Amino acid sequence: MKPRISVLTLGVTDLEKSVEFYRDGLGLKTEGIIGKEFEYGAVAFFELQDGLRLALWPKKSISKDTGIEEQNSSSLEFTIGHNVADREEVDAVMKKATEANAKIIKPAQDTFYGGYAGYFQDPDGHLWEVVWNPAFDPEG
Repeated sequence: MKPRISVLTLGVTDLEKSVEFYRDGLGLKTEGIIGKEFEYGAVAFFELQDGLRLALWPKKSISKDTGIEEQNSSSLEFTIGHNVADREEVDAVMKKATEANAKIIKPAQDTFYGGYAGYFQDPDGHLWEVVWNPAFDPEG
């Protein structure tokens, strides 16, 4: 298997609210909700970088598509890492998340490995880490 991820899909409770958070709050680009003409088909895609997309799809639709019953989830199941170029950019993204009404879990602060990072949650509790790591080039 070639290591390639092209879409990260987040299960959401309220698609419109989540689109508003990511589009209007965080400023991610999207064409909005598509697929409304199909039962369980409404979804929104956001272009990230290099062909990577973030998809928001209602949990009930994922349940229907997979045959797995909806279940309780934990914010600790995974995190989404948003690596940035410097400490100032961490602060700017955390400020934008705050203004979008994200729940700030851990304000930006120095890390044990010499970086700088903070955590916030989206409206469904998905956990984002905004991080500057001096050993990791986000452009590379």
